[in-house]
Amino acid sequence: MNVNGSITNEWKLREQMCEIGRRVYNKGFAAANDGNISLRLDQERVLCTPTRVSKGYMKPDDLCIVDLDGKQISGKRKRSSEILLHLTIMKARDDVRSVVHCHPPHATAFAVAREPIPKCVLPEIEVFLGEVAISPYETPGGQSFADTVLPFVKDTETILLANHGTVTYGSDLEDAYFKTEIIDAYCRILILARQLGRVNYYSDQMAAELISLKPKLGIPDPRIERGLENCDLCGNSLFREGYGAPPPEPKVFVHPKIASEFPNSPIESSYTPLGRDSQGKPQPAPAASTNGRTTVAATDTEAIVQAITDQVMRAMSGAGR
Repeated sequence: MNVNGSITNEWKLREQMCEIGRRVYNKGFAAANDGNISLRLDQERVLCTPTRVSKGYMKPDDLCIVDLDGKQISGKRKRSSEILLHLTIMKARDDVRSVVHCHPPHATAFAVAREPIPKCVLPEIEVFLGEVAISPYETPGGQSFADTVLPFVKDTETILLANHGTVTYGSDLEDAYFKTEIIDAYCRILILARQLGRVNYYSDQMAAELISLKPKLGIPDPRIERGLENCDLCGNSLFREGYGAPPPEPKVFVHPKIASEFPNSPIESSYTPLGRDSQGKPQPAPAASTNGRTTVAATDTEAIVQAITDQVMRAMSGAGR
C-alpha cells in the first residue's frame, strides 16, 4: 500500500511539474526548448525536465530522475544538460526542494545589461524576493557554470545569470516558479518607469518596516539575522562586498544614496526618498547634495508610494501569505 501511495504521489508531482512547464512556456519565459525545472523527491533522487523538449508540451512520463551527482537513474529521455546548476543549489541549501531556470525577457534584459536590481521601489519585491544577485558569466552546462551561483545561494533565492537568464528556487515547485514571475514583472515595471522618466524610492526606514514583516510570514532574510540597523537597505547591496569578483555596478537605476559614486547617474538620483518624521508621518527624507545638486521631493509620487505600502502591509498582515 505504501508503495502504491508513493507511486501515486510521484505521478502527481510529475503532473505538477508539467503544469509549471506550461506556465513558463505560456508566459514567454522559455522559447522553444529553453529552460529546465527540478524537484527533490527525497535525499537521493531529483525529478527533472528532459533536454530538447519544450516546457509547454511535456508529459509526465517525459520527465527524468537523477541522483545528486547528476547521474540519470530513470527516464526514457535524457536529462537536462543544466541539471548540475539545480543540484549545486540543492546541495548548498537543504531547505530547497525545487529549482526553476528559464529566460524571462525583462529580467534577462537586466542580466544581459548586468544592471543590479534596485531596492526600495516596490513593497512586494522587498517582502517576497529580498535582494537579487547577478552571478558572473560562464559557459552553460558544466560544473563551472553551476558553481557561479555558490557565493550567492545562501543570501537570496533569486539570481540573475549574466548574459543568460534567471534561476529561482524554493520550498516547492510553485514557490520556485512564482519567484520567476515576480522578478520578471518587477523588471518590466522598472523598464516602463524609466521610459516615463524616473524611478522614485522609499527610505531605509520604510524598507525596514517591510523586512520586519517577513518573519511573521515565514520568509527568512539575511539582513534580519545581521540586524537591520547594520544593513544599508536601499543603497549598497549585500552582493557588493565579500562575494569574490567585483560585482556589477548600476548604470541606469542608481539610488540617491550612492549617486555620488556615479557622476553620470540618471535622473532619479535627484529624487529625495520618502521617509517618516518624528511622529511617524510620511515626509521626504532630509535633502542631500548629489553631484552638486540639491535633491527635490516628488510629493504626489510619495503619497502614492505610501498608499501602496500601507495597502500591502495591511493585506499581508491579514492574509499571512
